[in-house]
Amino acid sequence: MTAVPSPQATPRIALWLVVAMGGIIAAASLGIRSTFGVLFDPVTEDLGLGRGSFALAIAVQQLVWGLSQPIAGAISDKYGAARTLAAGCVLYGIALVWMSRASTTAELVVSGGFLVGLSIGAASFAVVLSSVGRMVAPERRTVALGVVSAIGSIGQFVLVPLSQWRLDNSSWQSVALMLAVIILAVIVVTPALQGRSSDFPQTGSVGKQSRTLREELRRAANARGYLLLNAAFFVCGFHVTFIGTHLIAHANDLGQDDANGSRALALIGLFNVFGSLGAGFLGARFSNTKLLSAIYGARGVVIVVFMLAPQSEMLTLVFGATIGILWLSTVPLTSAIVSKQFGTDHAGSLFGIVFLSHQLGAFLGAWSGGALSESTGSYNVVWWVAVGLAVVAMVLHLMIDEGPVPDVEAPPSAVRFRPATGLAVVVLFLAALSAFAPVRSAADDAATGLARICFVALQ
Repeated sequence: MTAVPSPQATPRIALWLVVAMGGIIAAASLGIRSTFGVLFDPVTEDLGLGRGSFALAIAVQQLVWGLSQPIAGAISDKYGAARTLAAGCVLYGIALVWMSRASTTAELVVSGGFLVGLSIGAASFAVVLSSVGRMVAPERRTVALGVVSAIGSIGQFVLVPLSQWRLDNSSWQSVALMLAVIILAVIVVTPALQGRSSDFPQTGSVGKQSRTLREELRRAANARGYLLLNAAFFVCGFHVTFIGTHLIAHANDLGQDDANGSRALALIGLFNVFGSLGAGFLGARFSNTKLLSAIYGARGVVIVVFMLAPQSEMLTLVFGATIGILWLSTVPLTSAIVSKQFGTDHAGSLFGIVFLSHQLGAFLGAWSGGALSESTGSYNVVWWVAVGLAVVAMVLHLMIDEGPVPDVEAPPSAVRFRPATGLAVVVLFLAALSAFAPVRSAADDAATGLARICFVALQ
């Protein structure tokens, strides 16, 4: 492959190396996050907590990850991806070490929730994909982003069974320490994603002038297609986090052992390689919005079949493989749409905002899964909610214009992007759920109180 077209950044780095190193960083960061499903029951049993407590920690993790994503993207755009990613890896390692020593719900929420979420925000997709995206020509962008996403998914395929093996032979604390060592080792490859947005030519937007971040945010706030993309990506966050966090516990409820659930999670990572690669190559040839509509529709069908077919260990494995094809195939397409709409100067910040919506969905998927499974005795309600949301996302993507956003002032009556309003809606929805999902232990009471504090702080 050719060298990266950077007029200022030195030394020049081959494109294949940038893609490979970006994939490795994503593989470690997201692969480690995927192991929390393996740790779900061992942590709650060892610490004497209910499922709701660990689900809250993961929910806080997802929310903080989302809230930190636009900030990390902006820092990366201005100061460079390498520094941002390295800082994220260091904080990730510290958080995992602290989590290995947690003994209460509060410590679990702060270490495995808040700090891990902040770390992933600085060392995962928004920073990696925006950095790779600006270093690639527009006609090759979706392919490159698809390859990065595919390599990133290998982390789940490798680290989930590795963590399960370590857990079978030791303790969950030793698993957390092992993962801390892995993420700290990844720091050595972060320099490959060097350079700031100003080091690369602007591509993909309407007009030749460079805009400030404030100007781009104003355009984004009045761009109907961008707002719909935010709404639709919320569904992706709900799906992947609910399934990734609760699939093993769901399999246990069906009488299957942890090993089978872990194998299913590993298959999600393996088959996501093919899904992400396929999305990248198809995205270079067909409408990204129509492809995304098809992906969400297919997710709904797969979940319906999984719920209605006779349950067995083989069905769980088939579900893992099938949903894996549809897993992160949404990410390169969504990231590419943002670059098409606004160009690459502030891609990290703008995709970070879209990813915040993803993480609001992730918060709801993680928390409601734990709360409703405890109150109703099964995950059935949440699975059917996931089906309904898939239909919503399928329709929304058919309404999105993926072309460049015109540089025109929006009329006074235009829809405004108000993150606080969206957060308020999520908080009200969670409050409604809590009305019929009572907690059952002192630890869960403390967790619920902490959640309320978080909600008040966000308003």
